[in-house]
Amino acid sequence: MTLTLTVSDQVRALAPGFTHLVIEAHGLVNGPSTEASSELLDDAARRLAGRLDGRAPHEDPHMAAWRAAYTAFGAKPSRTRNSAEALARRALADGGLPRINLLVDLYNAISVAHLIPVGGEDLDRVQGGMRLVRATGEEDFVTVAGGEESVEHPDPGEIVWCDDAGVTCRRWNWRQGPRTRLTERTASAVFLLESLAPMPVPEVASAGTELAELLEKFSPGARIEVRAPESAG
Repeated sequence: MTLTLTVSDQVRALAPGFTHLVIEAHGLVNGPSTEASSELLDDAARRLAGRLDGRAPHEDPHMAAWRAAYTAFGAKPSRTRNSAEALARRALADGGLPRINLLVDLYNAISVAHLIPVGGEDLDRVQGGMRLVRATGEEDFVTVAGGEESVEHPDPGEIVWCDDAGVTCRRWNWRQGPRTRLTERTASAVFLLESLAPMPVPEVASAGTELAELLEKFSPGARIEVRAPESAG
């Protein structure tokens, strides 16, 4: 069954230049990071350095647009960075990018190489459709603090991804909840590439194609559907 994703009118009004591309995949093979996935991450860091040409990640026009969007819904972008900027900073630091698991490595590599937020959700753990909305502040976000499960609530007006069970990602793409994250047991997943103007839509499509090709390479026989980029404008 195809996952339904919707963007609320309130989000569309706040960010008319928002575009998202969805990849739904079944029959995936996940596992620990490999030498091949590690090499992809290292290559992505090199591509990023060439793209930035000496600039800091936040000086890139696409990252500047995300900072403006975060400010518009009340977040402090220098403290809660969008996922692409946060990964880019790590990629350029001495420690480099983290190795999480095979599937996460693949989408993190695409995020860094193209400087675009990319997320992955375990479809078997998503309940109902997924929605990008401005929070009321009453929604549950189940996370882990100090090794124990705890429940947080987003700020009123905060942009969040949620499903029928609660918030899956806070502050648009800042922090994913553990319930739907990709684990080594994940076999079905949805990957979401999110952009704002001025990133050209064809570049979003190119990043999506590259991720789909990597998924096919590392999970031969997987059923992969790439949906055309959808604009919020």
